Amino acid sequence: MDPFDPPFRETYKTLFDNHFNNELSRKGNKIEDLQEANECEFELPLVDLSRLNQGGIESEKCKQEIAKASQEWGFFQVINHGVSHEVLENMRSEQVKTFKKPFHDKVNGQCDQLDFLAGSYRWGTPSATCLRQLAWSEAFHVPLSEISAVDGVTGLSTTMKEYTNIVSILAEKLAEILAEKIGQKPKFFEENCVPSMCYIRMSRYPSCPISPHVFGLMPHTDSDFLTILHQDHIGGLQLLKNGKWIAVNPKQETLIVIIGDLFQAWSNGTYKSVEHRVVANKLFERFSTAYFLCPSYDTIIESCDETPVYRRFSFKEFRQQVQEDVKNYGHKIGLSRFLL
Repeated sequence: MDPFDPPFRETYKTLFDNHFNNELSRKGNKIEDLQEANECEFELPLVDLSRLNQGGIESEKCKQEIAKASQEWGFFQVINHGVSHEVLENMRSEQVKTFKKPFHDKVNGQCDQLDFLAGSYRWGTPSATCLRQLAWSEAFHVPLSEISAVDGVTGLSTTMKEYTNIVSILAEKLAEILAEKIGQKPKFFEENCVPSMCYIRMSRYPSCPISPHVFGLMPHTDSDFLTILHQDHIGGLQLLKNGKWIAVNPKQETLIVIIGDLFQAWSNGTYKSVEHRVVANKLFERFSTAYFLCPSYDTIIESCDETPVYRRFSFKEFRQQVQEDVKNYGHKIGLSRFLL
């Protein structure tokens, strides 16, 4: 094991032993893969955001494509999004250097470049009660307010500031377009999504020698309004559509937009928050950067229809319910908790 890899096998030894022993006894020496075979390939909707600057009919068509993809897929790709190739490459390069620090230093924030990341490091799944719930990954979860407050100038902090400044504007713009298309107040996001709640998650998925039997990230929906994801050239991200897992193949210069639970509730189910996962890779490590557009805790999420599907709730209430469910059941239950 590399000295910078989290100690998955040692820490979760009981889960591994139980899984393999149970499967061998139940299936007669045939061990079940967690990554099901019902996978297929489709092209996600691809939206050229430069058309928004053209005005008139072309701009309107672009907005309609964004709304349609959010309704039918809950996922779409964007190009000409304003994040340069240089910034994307710098972001990945700085991530790689950060994750290649010794595991002990990442946990304790003891490297010079990690000072402002202290306390943001996470790995595995502490609440996992079975192998299916274990995430073979590590990540830094950093609020935008922490990034903007950094005084020291390092390659990582400078790059993160540049990246988040652009992506936060992009996320708000997309959210406003989606609000406009369902006749809602576009300024809602500017007023309620604050830097202390919006955050970046830098993730690394180490190569996994038992990849068919564990996920890089278990199936889930995002709990925010929307997520903007940059993935590197190593595949692994999949979304669930019509009962089949669809691979979201990496494309250079492309960002992925993912609709979250709050947008589904706020739009009364018009926009879809869909289940997605990351499959582990036996040979290659994978890096990604995700930006999450989240409101303040006291923001009220209320369906925008006269016949609402979901009851009124605050973001704080939603987060607390998710945390409680993960603690009690090992996984998120989500919006079904808030149905009327």
